[in-house]
Amino acid sequence: MGAGRAAPGILALALLALWRRAEAGCAEEARCCAGRDPSCASSGWRVDRAYGTCFCDEACKLTGDCCYDYAQACPALPCIVGEWSHWSGCAAQCKPNFRMRTRIIQQEPKNGGEPCPPLEEKAGCLEYTTYEGQDCGDAHVPAFITTSEYSKERKKRAANPRWSSETENSRSYCVEFKTETLSPRCSMENRPYARWMQYIREGFTVCVTCQPPAMHTSSHRCFGDGGDADGNKVLHWQAVGNPSCHGTWKKVQQLEECSCPLVHSFIFT
Repeated sequence: MGAGRAAPGILALALLALWRRAEAGCAEEARCCAGRDPSCASSGWRVDRAYGTCFCDEACKLTGDCCYDYAQACPALPCIVGEWSHWSGCAAQCKPNFRMRTRIIQQEPKNGGEPCPPLEEKAGCLEYTTYEGQDCGDAHVPAFITTSEYSKERKKRAANPRWSSETENSRSYCVEFKTETLSPRCSMENRPYARWMQYIREGFTVCVTCQPPAMHTSSHRCFGDGGDADGNKVLHWQAVGNPSCHGTWKKVQQLEECSCPLVHSFIFT
């Protein structure tokens, strides 16, 4: 009699064990694995509504065989990065080169979360003095240009110690050019801080600002601005940061202030 009464209890425990086994999933097994890991498995219902072996690794989202509770037990955590550092100085003096800024990872992505964005960016630059403070600007014949955004980063006295208060306070000026030719590499540029090159187009009028420290100390002019050249003289320009992006233009006029749209506004470097 007692054995008969115990049978239903034993059966209930067995059914409970089977149910728990069927619902094991990732949480019950306490599993969440990076990448592709075939051993990171459990059993129970899968997200594709099949029953059997299921997985708790990141790859299961691609193969569709995650355990039913994978999203809750292994929530996706995106990569988190810090703020950009300040731009570095130019990597070399007296020739077009690069400046750099970096940022660090504060949280690695987990469980298929958003991957980390680029941790390093480079942008073109050009400095006109050697490490010993000697002027080396006369070596540049073409007009070296970069995005007008660079002027926000440029610190006049820090970038070029040659400047006195007199030259620092001298007025900048704008030169309008009509582009004649440009190399195909300009439109192919897709680095974040070099995409401005894509906006240089043949036949377009662009504005280029001359300001310290690109302005020569004696003439108070920028190299490559065309000087007294008339509208028929073909002048050369090059984008700082990508030597393969270059071309020719003709001077239209010199103004006190630029009036071109931002995407067609640049500065002499």
